[in-house]
Amino acid sequence: MKVLVIGSGGREHAIVDALTRSQQVEQIYAAPGNAGMAAVAECVAIRETEIERLVAFAKEQAIGLTVVGPEVALAAGVADAFKAEGLRIFGPTKAAARIESSKEFAKCLMAKYNVPTAGFKAFTDYEAALAYVAGRSFPAVLKYDGLAAGKGVVIAQTLEEADEALKDMLLDTKFGAGKVVVEDFLTGPEFSFMCFVSGEKVWPMQLAQDHKRAYDGDKGPNTGGMGAYSPLPFITTEDEQYALEQVLKPVARAMVKEGCPFEGVLYGGLMKTPEGVKVIEFNARFGDPETEVVLPRLKSDIVDIFCAVADGTDAELEWHDFATLGIVLASKGYPGDYAKGVEIGGLEQVESTVFHMGTKAVDGKIYTNGGRVLFVVGKGATLAEARTNALADVARIACDNLFHRTDIGHYVLDDK
Repeated sequence: MKVLVIGSGGREHAIVDALTRSQQVEQIYAAPGNAGMAAVAECVAIRETEIERLVAFAKEQAIGLTVVGPEVALAAGVADAFKAEGLRIFGPTKAAARIESSKEFAKCLMAKYNVPTAGFKAFTDYEAALAYVAGRSFPAVLKYDGLAAGKGVVIAQTLEEADEALKDMLLDTKFGAGKVVVEDFLTGPEFSFMCFVSGEKVWPMQLAQDHKRAYDGDKGPNTGGMGAYSPLPFITTEDEQYALEQVLKPVARAMVKEGCPFEGVLYGGLMKTPEGVKVIEFNARFGDPETEVVLPRLKSDIVDIFCAVADGTDAELEWHDFATLGIVLASKGYPGDYAKGVEIGGLEQVESTVFHMGTKAVDGKIYTNGGRVLFVVGKGATLAEARTNALADVARIACDNLFHRTDIGHYVLDDK
């Protein structure tokens, strides 16, 4: 089978890597791909949102399966376009992807079907939103209603911070015109629970935890994610079962009832609060960087799973019991302004898996080409061993313009 992977980041590199382990795959294409994927896939110069070109390419090459990585392609309706042409695609329709592309849609769905989440109210008017926030206790959680590349959430500690965020989201249209959802503040450790979903069928993946803040000790600005690890010792079997039976499965059933059945990866961004597990957010695709630590633990043939989801058939998932811990190497200045085009050396000395997130290749050399640049995934019998291995390999990478966190997994390994 020929397989097309849509996307250009670390998540898509991890998907490509999992596909290389399948005996069913004869050729992998990545659109547009990146310098890391180019070692095992043919990169095609088509952007994620060029839907007509993607459809035409899939037809020309007789692609047997297309896998969608980024949310922008899903929100643009890539799955709808492929299905209309009778092409097999792994990813939800535009209507189903609203569970990520509209925070309000997701919150209203959870309220209607009694899925545990924080209380909320949505606003399009700046003055009304500010007045509502001013009358509540802090911290206040403010979420831009649409897609914002993982950066549309502000936890405001003061009214001044809230005012600045509301101006960004409603007056200056920093992310585009839209709404703001104001939520109650919840406390507890966050974790990511991704499931393969096909209508009412739900296959759970291994749990992971992402680290959003830029610097050690969870300091600094929010990012798209600076590292992740799997498994999670602090989540009990009971917690996981509750999340599956009271959150992920009910939401899958709710999407069917609402006339927009979900096919693809339903990502639950969850929190273990003192009152139990609650939903922070949903995504309509593989998480990034969680995918990069979860898929290496998958023992089953991923093609069987992708096809089962797309075709509505059955599948079984088996997992390796080793631990994985991944560290992002990001350009200095990220998530703000940063330089591109800085040479990266030492990659040939790395023993761990390296997923490329924002790189480019020129004349056989690799250069930085994004905010998050590389993702080094260490494996081990324990999380501590996995972190030791990952840090050892990060030290082997030579680039003056990269920084990383050293405390990924601190909630399990360091915090007392």
